Amino acid sequence: MNIFAVGAAYTDGDITTDPVLDLENATVEVKTVVASYLRAFDLLGKSARFDVLLPYQDARWEGLLSGEPASVERHGLDDPRLRMSVNFIGAPALKGKAYQAYRSAHSVTTVVGAALSVTLPLGEYKKDKLLNLGENRFVFRPQLGFVHTREHWSYELTGSIFLYTDNEDFVGDNKREQDPLYALQTHIVYTARQHWWVSVGAAHGWGGENKINGENKDDERRDLLYGLSGGLPIGSHASAKLAYVANRSSKAVGKDTDSVVLGYSFRF
Repeated sequence: MNIFAVGAAYTDGDITTDPVLDLENATVEVKTVVASYLRAFDLLGKSARFDVLLPYQDARWEGLLSGEPASVERHGLDDPRLRMSVNFIGAPALKGKAYQAYRSAHSVTTVVGAALSVTLPLGEYKKDKLLNLGENRFVFRPQLGFVHTREHWSYELTGSIFLYTDNEDFVGDNKREQDPLYALQTHIVYTARQHWWVSVGAAHGWGGENKINGENKDDERRDLLYGLSGGLPIGSHASAKLAYVANRSSKAVGKDTDSVVLGYSFRF
């Protein structure tokens, strides 16, 4: 099965940076358009998928730089992402009527899977600028998760680790290193017989302290994310999705943002 999707997101909020940067009362507004392609396939009898995500962003930052009002805008490609996942417990790879028969006979199921995503350093990046769309580094994200389904309800839990390579051109010729960032996320999903669905979820991320030229910046992340989303089928091959996501930081360095996301996908 193949799925092509497009989406748009609007994000705004406050950001707090390292005091050494002399940036205060900073806000950010980001408009994002995303195109993605997903292919689901049979891997040794288990269901697997590979997907590609290509984002384009229009971002604006405002604040006080050395006590004076300042703003900057960036337009261009963000870093693209590749992801490979496989379910190794539950979720056999089935088609059509065989899949429908399996779902009818198994109203209670548990699926366990793993994934690896790679973010590529191909987005817009200027090494003489502090604020960029791309990060000029690879990000590897191994994941392990499970989904337990009982009739119309599904309960999901996923653990992730973000592993960052070094950025050797951070604001000039500086070197930026970052410790791993750890994350846990959970969702409760209700799927109706008519195939529309709603979900509530929450996530917590921690770690990710930076070093600049070997000096610890004491900027460990502690973020809480929560949101609500829903999806609606459009005919037999398409669907639409609407979501709201909030990000709240409990540390001195971080961001407090709100995002609204609208997506459309087509299966073929």
